Amino acid sequence: MRKHTPIIYKLQLTKSHLASSTMTHPLNVAVIGAGICGLLATRELLREKQQVTVFEKSDKVGGTWVYDPRVEAEDLLGLDPNRSIVHSSLYSSLRTNLPRPLMSFSDFSFEDKFYGDPRMFPGHEEVQKFLEHFAKEFGVSEVIRFNSEWTIEAGLKDEVFDAVVVCNGHHTEPRVADDIPGIKEWSRKQVHSHNYRVPEPYHDQVVVVIGNGPSARDISKDIAKVAREVHLSSRSSDVKVSKVDGYENMWQHLKITRVFDNGTVVFQDGHSIEADTILHCTGYKYHFPFLRTNDLVHVDNNRVDPLYKHVFPPQLAPRLAFVGLTFSTSSLDLFVQLPFILEIKDYIYVDIPLMILCCSHYHCEDQRLIFPILELQSKWAALVISGKILLPSEHEMLAEVHEHYRELDENGFPKSLTHSLWHKLDYIDWLSDQVGLRVNVRVREIGTNLYEKWTSRANGLRDATVHDFLKAVLSQYQQSS
Repeated sequence: MRKHTPIIYKLQLTKSHLASSTMTHPLNVAVIGAGICGLLATRELLREKQQVTVFEKSDKVGGTWVYDPRVEAEDLLGLDPNRSIVHSSLYSSLRTNLPRPLMSFSDFSFEDKFYGDPRMFPGHEEVQKFLEHFAKEFGVSEVIRFNSEWTIEAGLKDEVFDAVVVCNGHHTEPRVADDIPGIKEWSRKQVHSHNYRVPEPYHDQVVVVIGNGPSARDISKDIAKVAREVHLSSRSSDVKVSKVDGYENMWQHLKITRVFDNGTVVFQDGHSIEADTILHCTGYKYHFPFLRTNDLVHVDNNRVDPLYKHVFPPQLAPRLAFVGLTFSTSSLDLFVQLPFILEIKDYIYVDIPLMILCCSHYHCEDQRLIFPILELQSKWAALVISGKILLPSEHEMLAEVHEHYRELDENGFPKSLTHSLWHKLDYIDWLSDQVGLRVNVRVREIGTNLYEKWTSRANGLRDATVHDFLKAVLSQYQQSS
C-alpha cells in the first residue's frame, strides 16, 4: 500500500463568540477525521449551511473501518509516542458485533443497502463501503482534505476557523495490561490487538490473550485456527475456568498473577503455561496530540476533562466540540472493571449471574444504540455551533460536570468509565429532546431485545439468517413476501 506524505495544517480557533440564533453568514468549521463521527458531524453542519472543511489523515473515508494490513512493527505494544502510527486497528476477519439495523442512521439505513456481503452482521469491508456511500450521498466527500495532518493552536500563518469538531476516534492509542507482575521484564513477544491483522504469525505458538471483550473473543478464535494453544485470561472472577466449547486447543482462565522471564505465565486459577506470545486485547486511550488548549481540556485516566454532556468543554464551548467519545460497556465488562464493588457496596451482595442479567436487560439499551447516539450528538453539536440551541452558562456547565463526577465517585466508578453509557440511562432521550429527533421504535426494540435473544441461543445470533434474526428480536415481525 502506497504511503502518502501528509500535508500539515495549523488550525487556529477564532476568539469570537458564536452563539447567535440570528447569524447571517456561514461559519468556517473544521472537522477532524472522516470516520463515522466526522461524516455525521459534517453532514449536520452542511445542513445548517456552514462552511466545513474535513481534515483526514488517510486517503479514504471510514476512519477505524478502513482496513490497513500494515502494523507498527517496531513497537507492537504501541508504547513509544514517537512511533510511526498506523491508525486502523481492524483485523482481517473482523465482523460487526451489532446488526445492520443498529448501524443505520435515521434517514440512511444500512439494512437495505448491500455491497457484496448481505449478512446481518457483515464484515468490515461492507461497513466501509456503506460509509463511502453515505459520504457521497450527502456531499461530505466534496469537503474532505485527504492525506492531511494538523495541530490546533494559535500561531503565525494559521488557518482560522470559527469552530472545530474533534472526531478522531479512540481506537488507535493502545492501553496495555502493564500492572501484571513481571510483564515489563518479560522477554518474549508481546502484541496489542491494535497490531493484530491475521493469525498466520502465531502458527504453532502458545498464545495468551488478555481481555474479555468482543475483540479478545474474536481474535482468540481466529488464532486458534493455527496456534498450538490459546489461553484467554479475564479479570472477572465469574468466568468459567475450562476448555472453551467447540475448541480442542483453547482454554479460559482467570487473571494472570505473574509472568516470568522464561516464558511462564501463572493464572489465578492455579494453572501455569509456557507461552510464546502475550496478546493484549485491553482497549485504548483517548488521545489528542494535535490539541493545544492550555490544559483547559486534558485526559486523565481516559476521562476527557471537562466535557458537558460528553461533547462541549465549558470554557471553550461552543467553539470546540468532541463527537463520539461515549462508548458501550457491557455489564459483564463493568463487573470485570469494578471487582471492589462487591466489597464496598452492601446492596450489591447478590448472585452475580443474576446481577449481570438484570443490568444487561434494564440498563444497557443506550449502549446498543451507539450509532443513533452518534447521529444525535452530531446534530446537537451542529445546532449549538449554529446558534439554534443555546448552552447553559460556563458556570452551570462546569457545575453539572462536577456533579456527574461526584455521582461516579459515590457509586464506585473509576475515571476510565466516565464516558461509558452504562450509568447514563437517559442520555439518548436527553439528546433526542434537544434536537427533536426520536430513535425509531423498531430500532429501539431490536436494541432492547438483542442481549436476551443473543444469550438464549447456543451460538448467538451472529450467523442467523435475516429472517431468523428479525423474528427473534421483533415481536411483530412478519417476513415480506
